[in-house]
Amino acid sequence: MQNSRHFITKLATSHVKSFQVRKFALESGKRSTSRAAALSVGDYDTVHRNSLKHKEQFWDEIAQNIVWHKPYTQVLDADSLPTSPMWFRGGELNTCYNALDRHVEAGKGSKVAIIHDSPVTGSKRNITYAELLDEVKRMAGVLVKHGVTKGDKVLIYMPLVIETMVAMLACTRIGAIHCVVFGGFAAQELSRRITHLGPKLIISASCGIEPSRVVEYKPLLDTAIQISSHKPDHCIIFQRPHLPEAKMQKTRDLDWNEEMAQSQGHDPVPVESNHPCYILHTSGTTGKPKGIVRPTGGHAVVLPWTMKAVFGIEEDDVWWSASDLGWVVGHSYVCYAPLLNCNTTVLYEGKPVGTPDSNQFFRVIKEHNVKKMFTSPSALRAIKKVDEEASIADGTQLEHCFVAGECLDHVTRAWAEEAFKVPILNNWWQTESGFPITAHCMGLGMNPNPPRGTTGKPVPGYDIDLLNSENEHVGLGELGRIVCRLPLPPGCFSTLYEAHTRYIDTYFKQFQGYYDTMDAGMKDKDGYISVLSREDDVINVSGHRMSALALEEALMEHPDVTDAIVCGVPDDLKGVVPLGLVVVSRDRDEKELVQELVKHVRDHVGPVAAFKHCAIVTALPHTRNGKIPRGSIATLARGDKMTIPSTVEDASVYSNIHAALQRCGFALNVPDPYSNQM
Repeated sequence: MQNSRHFITKLATSHVKSFQVRKFALESGKRSTSRAAALSVGDYDTVHRNSLKHKEQFWDEIAQNIVWHKPYTQVLDADSLPTSPMWFRGGELNTCYNALDRHVEAGKGSKVAIIHDSPVTGSKRNITYAELLDEVKRMAGVLVKHGVTKGDKVLIYMPLVIETMVAMLACTRIGAIHCVVFGGFAAQELSRRITHLGPKLIISASCGIEPSRVVEYKPLLDTAIQISSHKPDHCIIFQRPHLPEAKMQKTRDLDWNEEMAQSQGHDPVPVESNHPCYILHTSGTTGKPKGIVRPTGGHAVVLPWTMKAVFGIEEDDVWWSASDLGWVVGHSYVCYAPLLNCNTTVLYEGKPVGTPDSNQFFRVIKEHNVKKMFTSPSALRAIKKVDEEASIADGTQLEHCFVAGECLDHVTRAWAEEAFKVPILNNWWQTESGFPITAHCMGLGMNPNPPRGTTGKPVPGYDIDLLNSENEHVGLGELGRIVCRLPLPPGCFSTLYEAHTRYIDTYFKQFQGYYDTMDAGMKDKDGYISVLSREDDVINVSGHRMSALALEEALMEHPDVTDAIVCGVPDDLKGVVPLGLVVVSRDRDEKELVQELVKHVRDHVGPVAAFKHCAIVTALPHTRNGKIPRGSIATLARGDKMTIPSTVEDASVYSNIHAALQRCGFALNVPDPYSNQM
């Protein structure tokens, strides 16, 4: 093992040298330090323009804010394909070193890195940067002891605990590639990911905690491994304190605490800039998991910059992203971005309501002096539904609340701005991008009171167009496919794991020269983007294309509606017409309410919507990251066989939805999907 002091000295020296080496002459001529210093600084319009006009100089400037073990030789490899740009080619770095070691070396070791707040267990724990570094070092040593080396894959199946972040950072410390799977995934889904990934080792926990039950992870893991064609060498199991212990399998299973106690730690291992940092599975249209591959260099460069430029957060601020670590928001904005930016990040193991009440978000903000927070519109709607009079106490540090993951309707935004007493700012991005594509960039002086329904303007680095199916630009205010001109900025995905052909066919084939987001939206005269729905959610009524979101927002304007979904259903005359399902705040006669809602949509959207099918349901399905799987409801309404998505939190709601669809004359010849899978 390389001597730690020698490595750090070498790394620090390399850091200094890298600034000297990277003052090289670009093809366009030797850049001016004064000009470069201004490229990423200023108002939004200036910075965004610089990011497109002086692409390489812009990202070279931002890349100087992290430590490079070996300087890159090219900011962007001119020979790399536009669909797979090689950013910071030849450079070597270590993400864990940049997230932890360098802050400790700079005298910030006593600063709190993570606040773990767990209302489901009644516990709280703070861990400093120095303490976190020590734990990560030791877990890195454990991984190496059991044969994990640079390039090996490690699957992490854990709840929202500090140890999950320790496991993630330990992997990046030794150049291993982690793949976090949402804790509590069913054995069949977990097995598919194990088979697809082929991990050298799995890190898991004894259990997770839901509001009403303990979810035992270990039996799910054992079953998943049993039915998977791939068998990991070892499983490291974290036994959660004061909860039932998991049954261990001899020779394969290792106890987290025992292994950590014996570990001597491990130094950070530099990796090439385009080495994968992690693989994260996202939804796909085929049965095989779709594994997003995130390159290390761009990821480490872009994320801390977005904390300042997009979210306007400074180094000493407390940041809270209310997301699970199993999703991309958790990767980017619970773990990596705040630590790379030397913030204190809140890790919240609870729900917006029910753990134990609807006051928890307000409590966490006030108790931990949260300056900025990130959540989903579904979380806000959940609080509103339970307590419409909810309001945060005066005197908190909160300045902005950012939301993403699904569309933010105006009713929820207006309510939340009163309840939280700060601007509620929507941003839009994808697992593939890893950071916002459009946003209201508070660090660049954008308007904190943006136009209704907008998700912001393109984040610097993104060149966005809206096209129709003939690859023609659509006019202002017209619905079109949102596409990003190539190359994508640093930090975006570089391929799909073991599926590069699928990567090209899925994202780059239909619109040549662009990345296809597969989302639909509009642009206004001021350049604001409104992301309205997935392209699949655009409803084509007799040739009139309309967004499901526009119809949902009209339904949400009704005072008795607390949640709504709209999808397209078959119609003999018009081909497709919209159908709405609504959740109400009080008992209503369905026939009477539907008449009101039909008029409401007609008044807000127009008769062209041909809205006439609607029913009341007790609840809508939400995935664990807050999204509503509209496609599953549309499939059921069409009378096609469907499987309830594994990410849905409460699958039982499909029984009530099935009955509601049948009252509207749909799903007549298909069984209740929930009862059918039991």
